[in-house]
Amino acid sequence: MGLAYGAPFISLDGQAKYSDTSSFRAFDYANANAKKGGVLKAHALGSFDSLNPFALQGQSAAGLELVYDTLMAQSMDEPYVQYALVASDVVVSPSYDSVTFTIDSRARFSDGVAISAQDVGFSFDMMLQNPLYKQYYADIAGYEILDSRKIRFKFATKDNRELPLILGQLSVLPRHYYMQGGQNSYGKSPLQIPLGSGAYTLVRYEVGKLVEYKRDENYWARDLPSRRGQFNFDIVRYEYYRDDTAALQAFLGHRYDFRLESAAKVWARAYKQSKDPTFSKLEIPHSLPSGMQGFFMNLRKEPFDNPLVRRALLLAFNFEWSNENLFFSQYQRTTSFFNHSIFASTPTLSKAQQELLRACKVDSSSMDRLYKPYIVPSAPSLQAERENLKLARDLLEQAGYVVQNNQAYKNGIPLRFTLLLDNPAFERLAIRYARNLKLLGITMEIQKLDSSQYTNRVKSFDYDMIVGIIPQSLSPGNEQRYFFGSVSADTQGSRNYSGVKSALVDCLIDRLINARSRDELVLATRTLDRVLLDMDIVVPHYFLPSFRLAIWDNIAMPKVQPIYDMSPMLWWAR
Repeated sequence: MGLAYGAPFISLDGQAKYSDTSSFRAFDYANANAKKGGVLKAHALGSFDSLNPFALQGQSAAGLELVYDTLMAQSMDEPYVQYALVASDVVVSPSYDSVTFTIDSRARFSDGVAISAQDVGFSFDMMLQNPLYKQYYADIAGYEILDSRKIRFKFATKDNRELPLILGQLSVLPRHYYMQGGQNSYGKSPLQIPLGSGAYTLVRYEVGKLVEYKRDENYWARDLPSRRGQFNFDIVRYEYYRDDTAALQAFLGHRYDFRLESAAKVWARAYKQSKDPTFSKLEIPHSLPSGMQGFFMNLRKEPFDNPLVRRALLLAFNFEWSNENLFFSQYQRTTSFFNHSIFASTPTLSKAQQELLRACKVDSSSMDRLYKPYIVPSAPSLQAERENLKLARDLLEQAGYVVQNNQAYKNGIPLRFTLLLDNPAFERLAIRYARNLKLLGITMEIQKLDSSQYTNRVKSFDYDMIVGIIPQSLSPGNEQRYFFGSVSADTQGSRNYSGVKSALVDCLIDRLINARSRDELVLATRTLDRVLLDMDIVVPHYFLPSFRLAIWDNIAMPKVQPIYDMSPMLWWAR
């Protein structure tokens, strides 16, 4: 994949929509003339105990990304292009062993101190304190500060074409703020007020109740093309609610201004208002990959270490019935870890995929399975559901289970596990799934936790099954190690929910990361997807190819919407 060498943007293929700097005034989806002022009221669920969004421990407060600028700004209408922000210029070496960022001479933290290359180096070092970031930056060998405004990052490999973009995402921390008196205070106090160079400063918080940000009128980047028309509200306030039911009622009472709805029943029935509407219900199409949402099984524990059991659990799920009877037929079935994208695999392997698998030394038994077409089980009729349940019973028998008094046992141990939930929107789906499992003699208990308890349990892999979400980007890369790599299986806080440990998966991830062309990336990603699906580590749910947005009429939006994201920071007060 080509890259722009020495430019105010980074692009994987060397192309950029806004490459003409003389005409680039603002992104097409931003209103450069948007009015400044007013308050944006948002919401969050549960609570928080940290003001550090980069730490492994704790639940960080909502909206902290508003405090920080990154080296580069991601475009929301291009799949893999970033534009100048803290860094005004980027140079990728011809040998592809390094990238050099030049800091914009105007860049300032909110206390007025100029941003330096030393701040960028400090930021990188602090990120490495978190093992998840350390893994994400594994292909970065180190950095060299060339002068007060230039920093060169050296690569451990010349094959990972995504590294400049990965570094462009680096949030910049103020070294002078944390290094006082020769001591580094970063990360020492989870509720230390953060200082950044972003459009907002954190001015008020109450743990479990609210967090409030104020627009910095002297924001250094307010007139940059990558920022113009954005961050228009004087105040952005997040209020916390104990659960989504309470949050919905608060929205209907206009305690906050907008709500992205995740529950089909709520969307269909709950948004009632007077004859004179004061808020709108919008369904805004997008082109984002939907990734994978589903019931993730923890392969670190029995009985999920048995592939026959896992397949039986997939067969017991009836998406079609649930979609029609619970979700008003609003959803489509998820059939890929890279769903709703060109990276989703097809049922059968191509010759190129077979060659790639052999190059990754796939074992013969796995290859035999992969040769067979793979389709996520479906049940479009009651007859199909009965057939799926019969297949599931046969698999459980092969796994050594015997049903006695409606309970499956193996060596006297019942087939029983617990599904953890923190979102009541999944409860009806889980109850229906549990009923089908009971027909197989499987007992699935449902345990509801508050968001803090749930987060801690998930981070420490202390669960049998959860509803997990693995998002995907428009250009898969290093994050796949965090999702599916063997190292991340033992790294607490990672999104390797199922604990995947596979040399084959690791090899395919490496091929994906080191792809030299778009075709190579698609090939490696589709092959990885096919292998992951074959492992049956998750019961796939469903997706919606649009945003369901409820928004009060005191908030205005641009006419042109970004196709790859939705950001309230593009809106303004009427």
